[in-house]
Amino acid sequence: MLDHRISRARKGAGLALAVTALMGSATAGTAQAAPQAPRNAPAPAADCSAAYRIEQKLDGGTTWRMCWRYDPLAGVVLDKVTYQPKGEARPIRVLNSARLAQIHVPYDDGKNEYEDVTATTFGYDLQNLKTGECPGGTIRTVKVPDRGDVKGLCTTTRARGHAYRLANDSGSKVWQAQGKDLLVYSINKASWYEYITEWRFSSDGTISSNVGATGMLSPFDYDGGDSQGWPIGKNASAYAESHNHNVFWRIDSALDGNTKNKVEQYDSTVTPASGGRSPVTKTKRTAVTKELAGDAKSMRWWRLVSTTGKNKDGHPRSYEIVPGRTDKFPGRSFTKHDVYFTEYKKCEKYASGNPSCPTGTPNSVDKWTNGQALKNPVTWVNIGFHHIARDEDQEPMPVHWQGFSLAPRDVTAMNPLTPDDLKNRNGDVGPLP
Repeated sequence: MLDHRISRARKGAGLALAVTALMGSATAGTAQAAPQAPRNAPAPAADCSAAYRIEQKLDGGTTWRMCWRYDPLAGVVLDKVTYQPKGEARPIRVLNSARLAQIHVPYDDGKNEYEDVTATTFGYDLQNLKTGECPGGTIRTVKVPDRGDVKGLCTTTRARGHAYRLANDSGSKVWQAQGKDLLVYSINKASWYEYITEWRFSSDGTISSNVGATGMLSPFDYDGGDSQGWPIGKNASAYAESHNHNVFWRIDSALDGNTKNKVEQYDSTVTPASGGRSPVTKTKRTAVTKELAGDAKSMRWWRLVSTTGKNKDGHPRSYEIVPGRTDKFPGRSFTKHDVYFTEYKKCEKYASGNPSCPTGTPNSVDKWTNGQALKNPVTWVNIGFHHIARDEDQEPMPVHWQGFSLAPRDVTAMNPLTPDDLKNRNGDVGPLP
């Protein structure tokens, strides 16, 4: 099979310039926001220039603010993300930055393996979006090295159904609201695949990120066998080769404007029922004080905790990491774990094939997780998808999504969308009237 990942790049001088830009040595023409504030700066509203500022007030009174910029490899990067629910006097800084950190694509036969963010023209091949691809929103212009202006970033809102519902015992009173999310997304091409990188910001404070893979199956990978492919088309003459999409994200948190967040791991254990008693569940909290390569398991979760801010109930603000469904790929050391917490280092930008650190230094996240004390943690989330093709993948391929969420935990004292006539129901207040 042939490696057609780079063959889609422009030929001749165009290809040389594209590769130079992708390797990070060319920055001219890249969309630049205002100079970044120190990592421990306070949390004002997004302070970039208007062209690179996103601000959206959602139903229920929540306002999200952030800056965006374009990286020649990773594509759209979000900086200085703040969340201001109704009732909060000022924005709450949540993230210092958030970015796609790798899409690792190994094929099942062991003959081809790709790093679609750092070793293809992913960043160069930002796609122009049609009006219909950004319904009800705004398509922003992105400056891409060697290409110029690309109408490649959509910001819009989208309904998400019930934000909450509560009925009193008699059913005489029902509280309910329908929610909307802010969506920020772009589409990049890596050979035959097209990747939709989506960030979703909800009115209840949740942040979700998903990558959707679409486009087409590689026309050069139809020689898989029964154990490594799936028959596509008439009878069994063409076996589309199975492969993995191992997607990584890099999250630099900054709760309350301070990047010195704490990391905590929670594990619950269940004692089977005995002697006529119901099962007993106990939950243990473990402070993660050193770099960690973490494995998800039933009743285990992690949270990022503010060291400087508390909600109105006096509880430290935090965000819980909520991984989506995953097919963990054990074939490489950097894909063996579901989440990594590393001490911040400016050049550590990509989970594998990292070109940003000096030559000769480790270039994957597993090698950065070496027991250093965690004072300024960076979170890496790995979500895998084992793609065994099907007839429906031709053609074009339906989008398959993979991702994770950051869920607010004690960021506000109550549901930020609580209606006014329920605002006194905080703590042990008894049944509804």
